[in-house]
Amino acid sequence: METFLIRLLQFVLAISLLVLLHEGGHMFFAKLFGIKVEKFFVFFDVSIGKWNGMLFKWKPKKSDTTYGMGWLPLGGYCKISGMIDESFDTEQMKKAPESWEFRTKPAWQRLLVMIGGVLVNFLLALFIYSMIIFTWGESYYKVSDMSMGMVFNEDAKALGFRDNDVMIGTDQGAFREFANVNGDFFRQIAQSNYVDVLRGGKKVRISMPGDLDMLSMIKERPLFAEPYIPARVDSVLGGTPAMKAGIKEGDLLTSINGKPVKTWTDMNFQVGVLSDIASVKHTRKDSLVLRNVLLTVRRAGTHRVDTVRMMLTPDLKMGVVQSTMATYYQPTEERYSFFASFPEGVKYGVNILRGYVSNLQYLASADGAKSLGGFGSIGKLFPPFWDWYMFWNMTAFLSIILAFMNILPIPALDGGHVIFLLYEMITRRKPSEKFMIRAEYVGITILILLMVVANLNDVLRWIGLM
Repeated sequence: METFLIRLLQFVLAISLLVLLHEGGHMFFAKLFGIKVEKFFVFFDVSIGKWNGMLFKWKPKKSDTTYGMGWLPLGGYCKISGMIDESFDTEQMKKAPESWEFRTKPAWQRLLVMIGGVLVNFLLALFIYSMIIFTWGESYYKVSDMSMGMVFNEDAKALGFRDNDVMIGTDQGAFREFANVNGDFFRQIAQSNYVDVLRGGKKVRISMPGDLDMLSMIKERPLFAEPYIPARVDSVLGGTPAMKAGIKEGDLLTSINGKPVKTWTDMNFQVGVLSDIASVKHTRKDSLVLRNVLLTVRRAGTHRVDTVRMMLTPDLKMGVVQSTMATYYQPTEERYSFFASFPEGVKYGVNILRGYVSNLQYLASADGAKSLGGFGSIGKLFPPFWDWYMFWNMTAFLSIILAFMNILPIPALDGGHVIFLLYEMITRRKPSEKFMIRAEYVGITILILLMVVANLNDVLRWIGLM
């Protein structure tokens, strides 16, 4: 429950900040051009019975704008006079146009009002990334420094890769770091014509089809490729099955129940198989049989191999801390001055946007549609503990997503309004208000359907049906 509340707090804080600044971008340009802003709200103030849905509201003296917060945390809005939006205030549109209304302003001014929110979100993301780089610097493991190379699944081996190949680069450039969080590493492989590796000290070029499915490369278990991390015990936790079985720090696990393992990925995969079997066998006897595993262990600092019987915990844990990349490799550390951090932050943010846009092509596939996530999936992006580095990273990432999604040419989104304004500027013909209202209804219907699908996916994952 505590981790849920921590994630919820981070999610609400990040979304509130992003919505506040997004709507602030619209309001800035509206007020700049003398357009009346009636309401500026974080979250929606949907009425419930006689309650107006407002948690609070405030209207400064000599101001036309009411500021406040609603109760429904699904975004926010900036109600601009004379504009057809999700409020569907058709009564106002029936009145004679006023000079301070959105609809009476030149198309270029209305265009800037509409892109104001997206512009603020994108610039905010670049600023946050720059400040992250300035404050924490960069720490990463170079792919070319991974002297033990990678381990590959069967699909990768069919293309010509071999375990312990050291990845160098592709026709698109050298590999920088291994990171499957944003998919850059796998995207570079998927889109390449060839991959260069070091094999036995010699450079080998592996031809690629150029159209690999990056989504499958990330979702498959085992992964298409990942760093070779031997199944070596980093440390043993007290009072655990591993300690009782005599497992020591530095021991290398080489098999479980007769299944050979080289890496922690292999070991975790075999334990996952046991977990799958346990999910359909519910008796205590079945559980005890599954938990009773036979390990072969190469003892630390020797060539001696022992056979060890171990009773795993009910949730199939050994009680060891697994070795990681940090056990074998030194990370590359880079620090930047205040001003030098900005070009790095811009470059990083643009790369995140480029990767996100590239990944959207997979939404048209069945697996891509299943990968859609709602509020639950977004909340899980935040760690179950408070970490400012992770919080600001996720806030910047969500800011880029919010900017891009809002500029999509869907009526009811900023991008839909931008398309109509560009049409007006090119043809000098303004779409009718009746058409705009109908388009707004269509856009909102599309958005509601997308939200239903995304959040339904979350529910199906939660109950184990996806």
